[in-house]
This record gives sequence, C-alpha cells and structure tokens, in this order.
Amino acid sequence: EVQLVQSGGGSVQAGGSLRLSCGVSGFTADQYYQVGWFRHVPGKGRVGIACFSNDRGGVYYADSVKGRFTSFSDHADKTVQKTVYLQMDSLKPEDTGVYYCAIPSYCQTDGKGAGPFGAWGQGTQVTVSS
Repeated sequence: EVQLVQSGGGSVQAGGSLRLSCGVSGFTADQYYQVGWFRHVPGKGRVGIACFSNDRGGVYYADSVKGRFTSFSDHADKTVQKTVYLQMDSLKPEDTGVYYCAIPSYCQTDGKGAGPFGAWGQGTQVTVSS
C-alpha cells in the first residue's frame, strides 16, 4: 500500500521561500512513480501545480509557478523510502493555501497530475503575507 506523509509549510512574507516534503512509501526501490503537487483553491478544489516523475527525472509545472517552484528528489533512487520535495521561492500572497501531494496515474505537461489517484498526503498549510 502506497502512503504519503507530508511535512513543511508555514508562514512567510512575500518574496520568501518554503520547502514542502512528501515522504513516499510502498514502492519498490526500482519502481517508476509520479508525485503530483496540488493547491486547494476555494471554489475550484485541488488544482495541480507541479508533477514529478522519477522516470528520467521529468518534472512539469503549471504556468502560475513555473520559474519559482522546483520539485525534486534527492534520494539515490535505490531506496524504498523516498522523499519528493517542492521548493517554493519568490512566494506570492496568491500562493496561500493548503498543499497536497498525491500519486497520480501520470503527469500532464501542464503540471497537473491526472487521476485516478493512488494516495494523498494529509495536506499542509502555506500562508504568504504581503
């Protein structure tokens, strides 16, 4: 069973940085997987903003975060416990929201992870003040 545990987030002023972590368990050491990042937007639900794939290191971003957010994994790709990060720089007040990681079926080139989804993290709050 795939499980995701999130950490990170918090409050920061505009222009600052935060890093989110998504601990992934349940995959074998050499298994391909994707991790999608989503932000809950009131009235729109969870909107995909980035999608990481360990298949050749492909990462895709929504236009709203491109150039400011980076998703990566620093594991050696041979461990069972994996962590995928979302580094958020040059944060803006409109980045405020609850952020989730999830296991999508595949990554779209617009940065959105496509369903159905295998698992979701518990969510973490990011607040950016002006």
